[in-house]
Amino acid sequence: MTAQPPQQQAPLSQIGLRAAVPPVTRLLITLNLLVFVLMLWGGAGFWHSPNNVQLTWGANFAPATADGQWWRLASAMFLHFGALHLGMNMLALWDGGKLVERMFGAARFLGIYIISGIAGNLLSLVIQGNQAVSGGASGAIFGIYGALLVYVWYTRHQMQQLEFRWLFWGALAFSALTIGMGFIIPGIDNSAHIGGFVTGAVFAVLCLPATATRHKHLQRWRLISGISWLLGIAILLGHLPEPKYRWHEEQAIRKQVQRFTLIDQQANRKWNAIMLEGREGTVSFDEMATQIDQQVATTYEESFERLSSLPDDPNLPSAPLLEQAKAYALKRSEDSKAAADKLRNIPFMPGRAAPGSAK
Repeated sequence: MTAQPPQQQAPLSQIGLRAAVPPVTRLLITLNLLVFVLMLWGGAGFWHSPNNVQLTWGANFAPATADGQWWRLASAMFLHFGALHLGMNMLALWDGGKLVERMFGAARFLGIYIISGIAGNLLSLVIQGNQAVSGGASGAIFGIYGALLVYVWYTRHQMQQLEFRWLFWGALAFSALTIGMGFIIPGIDNSAHIGGFVTGAVFAVLCLPATATRHKHLQRWRLISGISWLLGIAILLGHLPEPKYRWHEEQAIRKQVQRFTLIDQQANRKWNAIMLEGREGTVSFDEMATQIDQQVATTYEESFERLSSLPDDPNLPSAPLLEQAKAYALKRSEDSKAAADKLRNIPFMPGRAAPGSAK
């Protein structure tokens, strides 16, 4: 009886499809869930999160990102626009991450995830520019599936045929179907999907572990794919969109208008207090006029000057609000001064108490 040569162990057996989810994949899922919960406390909706909340938390948007806030290319990976968006992405991350992390190891897996997400958001920034506020982990997740396909393709001769078909064609069908849906269904950031997928595939070629590097043309493909990816990034950086407006200017207007709202409330309270003193006869008309000038009219005049010093760009979303605030501050300043002048011109009325005297 002749001895049979030992069968080569299939990579899927080494990876362990039924093993527990590895630590980095668990960490990434936990971070996405944690950010979603924190955003709920910060005003986001459970089923739909408005754009202003997404922008506050770091969504990708040309007027903000290209205004110097480049960290948004990374922070946008952890933001989701609702529970359905989050759930679908986390299911895909759980399904692909538990395989790819064991294929490439924790450090390489994390690198593929982060770089794919950033590259996908960069392509989204160039393609969508001023048109959309974007966020989500899908660019990074597509990078994982791009890496999965590359790994399975290069190790296909070490696998059982059924395992290869199940993994390779399943992942390819999922990727193609999802990207195809992105061209049909509005609101899907397909540019982030494509950018992440290509980046994940490229870095998988560059980071293939030693057990999968026996392909005779692998070094050539590493050189070609690496140079091509760097060239693509350089092209994207050279075609960054010109922001329709500057985010820091929009933020300055919002902050100043909010401040003016509080100042207006305080000025109204001062006006009412002055009028109450006048009705009670504890101050003279001249003193009332002086208080109105100092505590009301001057307050609105200074607010008008601060509002007028803000950027005058009609493309800013808050530009109409700024114009309304300026017009209101100017009118209140002029009306207050006119009221003070009228009080000064009222002759002294006998029987009205003098300042500080008893009635």
